[in-house]
Amino acid sequence: MSAQTDIRPPSPPAPLAKSNDADRLRIVPVRRTGQRAAAVVALVLLALALNSVIRNEAFQWDVVADYFTTTAVLRGLGLTLWLTALVMVLGFALGTLLAVLRLSGNRVLQAVSWGYVWLFRSTPILVQLLFWFNIGALYPEILGVRTVNLLGPVTVAVIGLTLHEAAYAAEVVRGGILSVERGQIEAAQSLGLGPWRRLRRIVLPQAMRSIVPPAGNMLIGTLKGTSIVSIIAVQDLLYSVQLVYHRTYQVIPLLLVATIWYAVVTSLLGIGQHYIERHYARGTAGVR
Repeated sequence: MSAQTDIRPPSPPAPLAKSNDADRLRIVPVRRTGQRAAAVVALVLLALALNSVIRNEAFQWDVVADYFTTTAVLRGLGLTLWLTALVMVLGFALGTLLAVLRLSGNRVLQAVSWGYVWLFRSTPILVQLLFWFNIGALYPEILGVRTVNLLGPVTVAVIGLTLHEAAYAAEVVRGGILSVERGQIEAAQSLGLGPWRRLRRIVLPQAMRSIVPPAGNMLIGTLKGTSIVSIIAVQDLLYSVQLVYHRTYQVIPLLLVATIWYAVVTSLLGIGQHYIERHYARGTAGVR
């Protein structure tokens, strides 16, 4: 009789002994005492500032409420918005042309575009406006029409602001175009698309992702920058409140009216910029 082999399943491993040291370990969060103290100090200072602004009778909040929606203020606000929109449209139209010239293969066109951007970015906007306002000293007549009758304060403001904004818009558009991959342009060339069609159908739609953020900042800056036209008697928002406080001597509350309106409009523009940026950023990482 042959010996039978006793086959038994292997016994399970013995459970590991729990370490008493591991039971005694405790996770302690990092103490950020400095950050908490700074947050408390910031909240206290903010509360004190708000209390000072609200309870200080010199701000005359009742006067602010009375003049906030008056006809003169709303008319000045409307002119400010109209001027901002017109300047941005014309400025970016001219800026896009300058950007295309700067990126062309013609050295003369490149030099003209570069010289324009250099000149208008090197000169303060106030100096430019005053120069255009006094252009009649150089050219009393243009095409047989007296310059004084041809270039009123609003026209001077549009010309001066547009030429100034175009210099900055040209660099914004140029940077956006340069952000488009070269392969996209070469692919469009291989399909037989002409230069302007490539620019309109291929380059600019992709460049908008890089153009929109600085363009939005330019729009907000232009809105606030239009207040400088009050120096040439254009009745924008700031000039309108100045007319009122020159008559009533209520300087602080009228300046608060202008400040609040600027804050409201810039906040709305910031919200619009956010959604436009998200629209053109579709398909990128982290954006839906």
